[in-house]
Amino acid sequence: MELQVGDPAPAFKLKNQDGEEVKLSDFKGEKVILYFYPKDNTPTCTTQACNIRDNYQSLLKKGYKVLGISTDDQKSHVRFIKKYQLPFPLLSDTDHEMVNAYGVWGEKTTFGRTYMGLLRTTFVIDENGLIQEIIRKVESKNHTDQILRNS
Repeated sequence: MELQVGDPAPAFKLKNQDGEEVKLSDFKGEKVILYFYPKDNTPTCTTQACNIRDNYQSLLKKGYKVLGISTDDQKSHVRFIKKYQLPFPLLSDTDHEMVNAYGVWGEKTTFGRTYMGLLRTTFVIDENGLIQEIIRKVESKNHTDQILRNS
């Protein structure tokens, strides 16, 4: 069943780039942006991450915590963060537990080839742990504007 605005955000417990455990419950009472992206160090994912990085202070001023999530491992996240000076944590979901819980693993088509992969999707979660917004058509170059448009 696809998640909808108003649904409780599925709980999770994943490791960040430093191997530290991060849980949704750690952010109780805070607004959270969970942005799912396919792969570290790929052109569109880099554009998206850098757009969030470049506008990070605007997100913080609105009270948001930012978490990036992909199925890449911690070592890949460390390299990606260092290379682009990303100021927010990246979580590793190598076993697909979270991508399945959030319904962001599905069929994709690139250059006429169909395959299963992580669907670029962002969830904005309110202070009560409810999904406030779901952005399924992410514009990587303007992603922060998409997030802030309704805040």
